[in-house]
Amino acid sequence: MKTENQLQCIHFAEKRCSSCQWIERDYCQQIADKSEELKRLISPYLLQSTQILAPIYSPIHSLRNKAKMVVSGSVERPILGILSDNNGMSGVDLTDCPLYPSSFYRLFPILKDFIARAGLVPYNVAKKRGELKYILLTESQYNQAIMLRFVLKSEQKRPLVERELTGLLAKLPKNSVVSLNIQPQHAALLEGEQEIFLTERRALEEHFNGIPLFIRPQGFFQTNPQVASQLYATAQSWVSDLPIRHLWDLFCGVGGFGLHCAKKLQECNKNVSLTGIEISPAAIESAIQSAKQIGLTDVSFASLDSAKFALEEKSIPDLVIVNPPRRGIGKVLANFLNTLGPSYLIYSSCNAKTMAQDLAVLSDYILEKVQLFDMFPHTAHYESMVLLRKIRQ
Repeated sequence: MKTENQLQCIHFAEKRCSSCQWIERDYCQQIADKSEELKRLISPYLLQSTQILAPIYSPIHSLRNKAKMVVSGSVERPILGILSDNNGMSGVDLTDCPLYPSSFYRLFPILKDFIARAGLVPYNVAKKRGELKYILLTESQYNQAIMLRFVLKSEQKRPLVERELTGLLAKLPKNSVVSLNIQPQHAALLEGEQEIFLTERRALEEHFNGIPLFIRPQGFFQTNPQVASQLYATAQSWVSDLPIRHLWDLFCGVGGFGLHCAKKLQECNKNVSLTGIEISPAAIESAIQSAKQIGLTDVSFASLDSAKFALEEKSIPDLVIVNPPRRGIGKVLANFLNTLGPSYLIYSSCNAKTMAQDLAVLSDYILEKVQLFDMFPHTAHYESMVLLRKIRQ
């Protein structure tokens, strides 16, 4: 029997889509199960003084700001969604997925019509023919503008896309970004290296807690804006009373953590410097733009490998923030940070298992705070964040 805390999805019920594997669990039970796993994984590092803060819940529907749609079917009747789990060839239309905001439901018919008008033949995996592979859609909660990316096999259809572009833009929200991404390989790759902008505007503006953040193609950005906003605000509150003069934000992406923390500390009349490191040049460009817009001083962002930067840098920051991919920061970087000895570490993780492995290496630190952020409801995944303090020796 379904409860009000369970998501209804006809695609899961009829076995057309299995992405939300926990959808049949009551949402409160999902949170309880995730909290139990997180506590088990970090139990070797828990002290009586460790604060285990209440988990941050997500909306159970209409929570995503992003859609990654495989395009299949025909040019006259395109299907936007996924390929069937049964044979991987036929398409499943997911334009009514309950995770998407209602604004997406209005956009999908517009996009299907545009596909037909521009003659964008969906790519057929079995026959290795066709042009349009994916549609990637991101929405700003700040101004409802969208970033629309058509992933094509080649530039062959570009003239037809440009011919129909004016009509499409008239139907999209103001300040939207449209581009073509060229992915020529017959491989399970979401996007290629070449991005062709069809609009003068190249970045989508988003705001979390008064901080402008800019989303560019091929840059990482959280898919659950309500929970992401609370994640950044929590990090900001954790550092507000700490004696921080210089901080590093490693794996910084578009700068969400570092910008939030530096802004808060500078508002507290602290002379704080920020160094943000991220391997993606597009993300770094976004972070620099954000810092300028909010008037932060003594801020430096660079497109480098985070681990390589840390290992070669000579200065010792007061705080290091790490937000690594699922593999964690790894033993080499964890060992280095343990030896470097900044007073505080904030570790945000989308994989608590690898975070726990890294905590084992960070033996000179004690766990002060831990909190779960349910960025990915109806799945086993979640975000967690911990505050670590250097043991005085």
